[in-house]
Amino acid sequence: MLTVHGDNRSGNCLKVKWLLDRLGRDYRWVETDVLAGATRTPEFLALNPAGQTPTVVLEDGQVLAQSNAILLYFGEGTAFVPADAYERARMYEWLFWEQYSHEPYIAVVRFQRLLAGRRADEIEPRLMERGHAALARMEGALTGADWLVGAGPTLADLALVAYTRVAHEGDFDLAGYPAVRAWVLRVEGAFGIG
Repeated sequence: MLTVHGDNRSGNCLKVKWLLDRLGRDYRWVETDVLAGATRTPEFLALNPAGQTPTVVLEDGQVLAQSNAILLYFGEGTAFVPADAYERARMYEWLFWEQYSHEPYIAVVRFQRLLAGRRADEIEPRLMERGHAALARMEGALTGADWLVGAGPTLADLALVAYTRVAHEGDFDLAGYPAVRAWVLRVEGAFGIG
């Protein structure tokens, strides 16, 4: 059976779970507490030497890591990956941007505030500045558009909603980003995210 090692507090893990659920895939979820060192055990490191979640063990025993690579693997051949080459490349563009220009700020600040217990004044100002720049970039892209790419939801929307929907937990107030707020609700509805 397909097995997903993930931490339910992680947007990177949840986006894999949400896609599998939306596609109706059977899988076994193994809760993997990163903060308790579960990804540093010899058993886990044998699966994923990088020691990161999510990590998926496919039915045939092959292992796949990195959330967006996992999304692409399971999303292949679905409506969530555009058939048009240009729109597909735009989706990839957003997936790469998410891991480089969004997650390192929105998710990191959320982690520091929510899970590490840091006070707002202990957060590096540059992280907040870059997080707001990411949200502003999304606001611009979504003003007048329902989705990041094309006429329907893609893996780009799923990847980016994971941490955007909980940005407030890192003190990123979405009130100033009305197009992003409306998009979060659309993506949650499209993927059945509660």
